[in-house]
Amino acid sequence: MLIAKQGYRIIYEPKAYATETASANVSEELKRKVRIAAGGIQSIIRLKSLLNPFSSILCFQYVSHRVLRWTVTPFFLILAFVLNVFIALQGEAFYQLLLVAQVLFYLMAFLGFIMEKRELRIKILFIPYYFCVMNYAVLAGIIRYFKKTQSAAWDKAERRQ
Repeated sequence: MLIAKQGYRIIYEPKAYATETASANVSEELKRKVRIAAGGIQSIIRLKSLLNPFSSILCFQYVSHRVLRWTVTPFFLILAFVLNVFIALQGEAFYQLLLVAQVLFYLMAFLGFIMEKRELRIKILFIPYYFCVMNYAVLAGIIRYFKKTQSAAWDKAERRQ
């Protein structure tokens, strides 16, 4: 981002690729994502000059790809659920149906958590669980950054062989 901020173009190279082995388990992935989220908050604060919407298209790209993901998305998920509860209580059928869908999704995530603890992966349960874990990681990363408990030492996650 600092290179792009200096005016250099970042271009797509279709032949470039990178590989990365998966984390050994969700706990290791959570550890990695919390560290990445804390670093993401740090970079957003350090690159706040890129948040000027009148500066360039880079601002839109930066905000839509990084800032929203590392700052507000988990809060919006919580807010959407809480607000939907209040709207559904008003008797709006669409929002009641939407609330049922949200509750089912989070119930599936909880069941995915239980299955993961038993070392069973059922894809239809694992995906909601993983989605929730990754959004929790963002919240934990934000807290870690602002509490200044982010270590400068790299705590490497275990990887699958």
